[in-house]
Amino acid sequence: MVGRARMIIFACRCGAFVVCALGLPAPFPPVIYFAQPMYKIILTFLLSLCSLGVFAQMEEALAPLDYALDSAAVRELRLEVDNRSFFKDNEFSGTVMKGYSLPGFWATPKLTYQPLHNLKIEAGVHALIYSGAYRFPNYAYHDIAKWKGNQYQQGAHVVPWFRAQLGLRGVNLVLGDLHGAMTHRLAQPLYDPELMLTADPEFGFQLIADTRPAHVDAWVNWESFIFEGDTHQEAFVVGLSSRFRLNSEQSRWHAYVPVQGTIQHRGGEQDTMASVQTLCNGAAGVGVRWNVGHKVVRHVDAEVLALGYAQQAGTLWPFKGGYGVYTKVDVGLNYGLHVRMGYFRANKFITLLGSPYFGAVSTKTEGACYPDHPQTAHVALDYSRSFGKHYALGAKVETFCNAPGRMRLADGTMQNTTTTFNTSFGIYLRLNPSFLLKKF
Repeated sequence: MVGRARMIIFACRCGAFVVCALGLPAPFPPVIYFAQPMYKIILTFLLSLCSLGVFAQMEEALAPLDYALDSAAVRELRLEVDNRSFFKDNEFSGTVMKGYSLPGFWATPKLTYQPLHNLKIEAGVHALIYSGAYRFPNYAYHDIAKWKGNQYQQGAHVVPWFRAQLGLRGVNLVLGDLHGAMTHRLAQPLYDPELMLTADPEFGFQLIADTRPAHVDAWVNWESFIFEGDTHQEAFVVGLSSRFRLNSEQSRWHAYVPVQGTIQHRGGEQDTMASVQTLCNGAAGVGVRWNVGHKVVRHVDAEVLALGYAQQAGTLWPFKGGYGVYTKVDVGLNYGLHVRMGYFRANKFITLLGSPYFGAVSTKTEGACYPDHPQTAHVALDYSRSFGKHYALGAKVETFCNAPGRMRLADGTMQNTTTTFNTSFGIYLRLNPSFLLKKF
């Protein structure tokens, strides 16, 4: 255990050094990442979790890419329960976001039937419960929107769940509830992993193509359907997450080109509201994985992304367009540990589904924005352990550091901001049991 502790501390210090080597300004000295009061408590907690078992990267353990159809399950009627239990504490200060906690769980019990080797049908319900909450809005908060459902449900937030999936030689077509959220593998400035704990399941149409040279995930998530005379806007999100492999993933050095984007459109022919909104996010860059294969370090990933934002229609946001750069380094360690480091710098970039720490708009102060090149550095340490195919435990601590800058308030006045450190800690448990009811 002492040897593991030394290894973890050494890796974290090396990670902080790498972040600074990426060109971070003075507000981010390496020692600052370990100045948080929760450091010793969290490190001790993670060390206590390290024991023998099968380990994987946390996102792979909690949100696996399990869309492939199983030919052995033909004509099987099963009862499955997909569950995530979580406790997440966001200790946020500064001017970007308010702090809050998320204690609760969501569960999706469903019946699954595969009549053909390439066709699968699933039906059930999705329920979200926060500890201590007694009523929930019919519409779960999925993005930064001007409209909300004004009716409530008692006890839990429950929505119907249905999926039909057809597999055709390396291509999967999905109608209904999608393989969404973290399984899209979008970059953090484009998608906040916390939405897995707060948002409704994505619903619409999806195409997943997995070939030797590329993985492509394209989808339409229909967030709001309207009827004639409705007083809120129709809304849907079009997304793309792709990775083009330049050589084999098993090579000592593997290179790839990620291309990603999200477009949100609000408004339609039945829309009674005057303003139509079309907002776009995009990311493209290059990445390299070094498959180290060492007894301590399994792999090291480095990635650079150019980010873009455009408001093609509407006046929802204060900027018509913006851009940014996101650089990250991931170090995969043994014992189920993973170190992530990133640096974000932008000019008038607004993220649609990402955390406000990767954008130029404050969700803490209404109408406030950051016109002068906001900068964020973040370091994360996560742990994951898989218990067979259907069960996994994960824990993550992450620190966001914002450089000093200027914030424009709603009345047009400018306010100087200082360096702030914001810490988030979460623990998660995935349960996904499957029971065979009948084989026809």
